[in-house]
Formats: sequence, C-alpha cells, structure tokens
Amino acid sequence: MPIIKSAKKALRSAKRKRVYNVRRQNAMNDITKKLEKLVKAGQKAEAVALVPSAYKAIDKAAKKGVIKKNTAARRKSRVASITK
Repeated sequence: MPIIKSAKKALRSAKRKRVYNVRRQNAMNDITKKLEKLVKAGQKAEAVALVPSAYKAIDKAAKKGVIKKNTAARRKSRVASITK
C-alpha cells in the first residue's frame, strides 16, 4: 500500500480510471461476441446492422488507450470480414 500522499492519490485515480477502462473493454467485447453469434446463427442482416456500433466501441477503446491503434484496426478488419 502507498505511504506517500501523492501515491495514495495516484492509487485512487487509477482505481477510478480502471472502472471506465474495464467498462469500455467489456462493451467492445460484448458487441463483438454478439456479432459473431448472429453470424453463426445465420442472421446476417442483423449482424450487418450491428457493424457500426461495433466500430464505435472499438474506436472509443482505441481513443481512450484501452487498446492500441493497430489492435483496433485489426479488430475492425475482422468484424468486417465475418459479416461479408
């Protein structure tokens, strides 16, 4: 546990930021899994309708630093390829 005052503050800040980062990561993973499930079930029209929201979740995660830029590009590419 931190002893120095600034380290205590940094720990509180990191805990707050972690909540947002985990939320963004989960949103991204949930929409991707939902998309894959729809494609496997043969509901292509519904899957194609979800692509923009998947892109949005991935872009937000990349913007906030949850994932790197190239990882975001790779995930978006895979989302596009499974809906073709």
